Amino acid sequence: MLANTPAPPYYAVIFTTYRTATDSAYEEMAKEMVRLVTLQPGYLGHESARNELGITISYWESLEAIKAWKVQSYHQLAQKYGREKWYTAFKTRIALVERDYGMNT
Repeated sequence: MLANTPAPPYYAVIFTTYRTATDSAYEEMAKEMVRLVTLQPGYLGHESARNELGITISYWESLEAIKAWKVQSYHQLAQKYGREKWYTAFKTRIALVERDYGMNT
């Protein structure tokens, strides 16, 4: 499902990953991150896909909202586990969305 974003401008956080073979509690943490992020002020929605390469794009009202999510305590724990056991590589990019358009959205 495509995220229902407002009229621009807003921000996108693009999180791209390669996973390890370790699944130890990954799915549980991913579900909890989705639950928690929906409660985060300034969160607008997200889209995610995974094959060999995983991409999650979350949408935000402001840079301040993104920073607040980055330092949320349980999210910091997920980041720690990601570095230690779930990802062989990852990249986070933050972009200002100035235009959006589509079809059947």
